[in-house]
Amino acid sequence: MATPLGKRKADGSKMLPGRQEQYKQYVEGAIVRIKMENFLTYDMCEVFPGPHLNMIVGANGTGKSSIVCAICLGLAGKPSFIGRADKYVFFDKHNCLFSWITRYRASGNLIILREIQVSNNQSTWYINGKSASLKMVEEQVASLNIQVGNLCQFLPQDKVGEFAKLSKIELLEATEKSIGPPEMYNYHSELKNFRKNEKELEDACKSKEEFLEKSKQRNERYKQDVERYYERKRHLDKIEMLERKRPWVEYENVRQQYEEIRKVRDQLKEELKQKQESQAPLNQKLQQYDKQHKQIDGRIKEKVLEIRETSQKCKQKQEVLERKDKEIDDVQQNLRMRKDEELDRQKRIYNIRKMIEDWQNELKSMANQDSLQPEIDSIGTELHHIQNEKSNIENELSDIRMEKQNLEREKRDKSNRIKQFDNLLNLKEEKLQKRFADTYNAVVWLRENRERFKKRVCLPIMLEINVKNHQHAKYVENHISMNDMRAFVFESQEDMDAFLKEVRDNRRLRVNAVCSPQEYVADKNPSKPIAELQHYGFFSYLRELFDAPHPVMNYLVSQYMVHNVPVGTEKTRHMIERVIKETGLRQIYTAEERYVTKVSAYSNNVISSNVSLKAAQFLTVAVDPEERRQAVEQYKEIERRCTLLDARIGELINKQKTLDKKDNDLRLRKKEILDMKTKKRQLEQKISTKYDSLKQLEQENINLEEAEQRANSKIREINVHKKKIVVELTEFIKNCMLLNKEKVDLSLENMTIQWMKNKIDYEYKEATSRLKELESKFSAADEQKRNLLETCKGLLRKARQACNLGQNDEVPQGFQTNTPFSLNFLHYFR
Repeated sequence: MATPLGKRKADGSKMLPGRQEQYKQYVEGAIVRIKMENFLTYDMCEVFPGPHLNMIVGANGTGKSSIVCAICLGLAGKPSFIGRADKYVFFDKHNCLFSWITRYRASGNLIILREIQVSNNQSTWYINGKSASLKMVEEQVASLNIQVGNLCQFLPQDKVGEFAKLSKIELLEATEKSIGPPEMYNYHSELKNFRKNEKELEDACKSKEEFLEKSKQRNERYKQDVERYYERKRHLDKIEMLERKRPWVEYENVRQQYEEIRKVRDQLKEELKQKQESQAPLNQKLQQYDKQHKQIDGRIKEKVLEIRETSQKCKQKQEVLERKDKEIDDVQQNLRMRKDEELDRQKRIYNIRKMIEDWQNELKSMANQDSLQPEIDSIGTELHHIQNEKSNIENELSDIRMEKQNLEREKRDKSNRIKQFDNLLNLKEEKLQKRFADTYNAVVWLRENRERFKKRVCLPIMLEINVKNHQHAKYVENHISMNDMRAFVFESQEDMDAFLKEVRDNRRLRVNAVCSPQEYVADKNPSKPIAELQHYGFFSYLRELFDAPHPVMNYLVSQYMVHNVPVGTEKTRHMIERVIKETGLRQIYTAEERYVTKVSAYSNNVISSNVSLKAAQFLTVAVDPEERRQAVEQYKEIERRCTLLDARIGELINKQKTLDKKDNDLRLRKKEILDMKTKKRQLEQKISTKYDSLKQLEQENINLEEAEQRANSKIREINVHKKKIVVELTEFIKNCMLLNKEKVDLSLENMTIQWMKNKIDYEYKEATSRLKELESKFSAADEQKRNLLETCKGLLRKARQACNLGQNDEVPQGFQTNTPFSLNFLHYFR
């Protein structure tokens, strides 16, 4: 470990010989000397700035950042002021750091020494060789108006972007703090507070004026309400007067209706009397026609009875004729049956003789049974041999199947083991749950409610990304911000708004979400093919190092340009200046660093910055590659052995099928030989039986000529009886026709009388209908008259009560209608 600088002389005489006189020319607070040991890329470095140090410029790798970092850290600044790292471990070289800053001061040089212990991230401070605290160092630095946190006074290269983002107000305040006296910023702050108070008083005054105006308007509205109140009271008085007058108007209207309905009732009563007198002659004519109709109707019924009796006799004769015809048909049918029986007997005799002849020929063709016994014995021996072979095959198949089951069990175990190696998502989710519990809870909720969203929703990017090689995970994690790494990706803005409302507002979860661009850019080509960059050490673009769903890849290409960020090696880092100059790339990754280039807004020169890559945390999982390789090889070996066993099983099954076929053929042949013996005995028995049947049929002979003569004689006798029945039937038909003629004449006469009767009946019914209609109208008018009478009485009582009138009091003039009143109206109803 190097000697601490704090043990050297505090006045700097040893470190700066011959420069004592030069200090007197420096401006108060100017940096006299900067010395660094084991800092960044230097083992030892000492710098002597001039009295007007304002800017540090130089090519990449010349040490600009080392000087700036030493100034910031040596003057009690924080690592975050530099914009590169937030811990001291990123600045050391050999696990220790010393920085010595000397500032000129008229009363004597101010020498600040800072020793940083990287192991515990602690610092030890010395002022002019004496131990001091951080607060003492900050007070000394503040007394010289040094502000390393003010971008207008101290601007590191990595903070240029933040400086450009400062607003005009922020620039003014930073400038006041940097170059003005301390009280300038305080005065400015007080001035802003005064202006704020002034605005508050103006707002209060304006609020009071608005309240006054609203009160005046409310008062005007109340005046209108009072006017409406008095107007309402006048209307209520008028309504009360009209309510008292209304019963008299209603009474007068009902009385007039009563007068009208009384006149209508009297008129209907007179018409009803006239109709009743004019209906009597029609009733007499109707009774006369009805009597004639009944007499003729009785005569027609007598004729109908006579016709029915005659028709019954005709029907009986016809039935007798039909029975005779049926007897003739029976005789003829019996004769045909005898002929058919004889013909069938001859056919049966022929068929039996033919059958006996065929069986005899078949019996002669059968071989000798004694010559078949050796073949039966040979078949039995061969069948026994086949059964032994089949038993051996079954035993071998059982052993192979048992072995295959064991292999299948080992195969499933190896497959599950490989899946455990490949299932990185579960391990990623465990890390997500530990680091970002709210995001993990949102993932669980999303999986249970995916159907609520119209389009595709992707899990946080760190879960969706699958790095092809875990060694490349650091490039992806260093390129994508942590906020986006744990962000959900949506294809629809509507779905994203609904998701955020649910998990943020309702469930109080702190989550991030982004919307994938509508334009599809996931397959966008890089500005240059990777082949053109390979001679610089680049081996791939960042997009090719991982896989992701289309919405995620679309967002990363659009937001982070992953398709245009190349990844290189150590070779790229060694020739970085050439790469930046020749390729014009904005972002570059080497083996362990990230380079970002920008074009200066002042000089159009290319400015580059680099940071060390952080180790990957989420996109890689510790898996033993050798163990996984062995598991894959074992899985393939088991598959190969299973294939061999399947092939052997197939061979044995084919052999078994061949033996089964041969066994079946032999058994069929043996059965065929045994059937031949049985068939011979059966044929001999059948031939003997058929000979007996043939003899019996030849004895059953029928005489057809004699049967035909008997049938013809019987038919002649039946025809003689039919002739007598036909003559009697003719006489009955003539009598029936005469009776039908007389019936028709009576029916015509009856129809004429019925027509006259119907005519009179129609006139009578029509008159009766009109009479009933008049009676109904009269009853309705009479009922309406009584109802109106009762209504008039009730309305008169109600009207007198409304006006507080006695039985003989006159109606007040204001309540009378245009029609003259008649209070004594009861004489109308007597």
